[in-house]
Amino acid sequence: MVEFYTVKRIDNSRLVRRRRGGFMRSCGRQLLIAGVVAAALLAYTWQRYECLQFSYQYEQVKQTESQAAELNGELRVELATLRSPARIDLLARDKLGMTVPQPAQIILTEPRAAGEIADASTTSNPASFR
Repeated sequence: MVEFYTVKRIDNSRLVRRRRGGFMRSCGRQLLIAGVVAAALLAYTWQRYECLQFSYQYEQVKQTESQAAELNGELRVELATLRSPARIDLLARDKLGMTVPQPAQIILTEPRAAGEIADASTTSNPASFR
């Protein structure tokens, strides 16, 4: 078996590569569309994240408000208990040793007008009230 090799010279110098005129433009357009879609997805994701954060904060504020309202109710009950006339009377009798005044201990005074100023000589002597 005999093999022959032939040499054929190929001249490609006259060939010109044809450019696709809109290739760069279409790549730019596709990149622009992809960027807009990515920005829209990022905006939606950010908006959803912020919505969740505000939802958590709202629940926390509602819980704090509920606790404050409960404490306010407890404090109002305690205030009503502390202001009770029966409790004040009991404390006055037991702790301070107060009693109901006897008729001889009661001193009646004349009512004064709202704009009248008291005289120092009459207020310093308790006998002047009789």
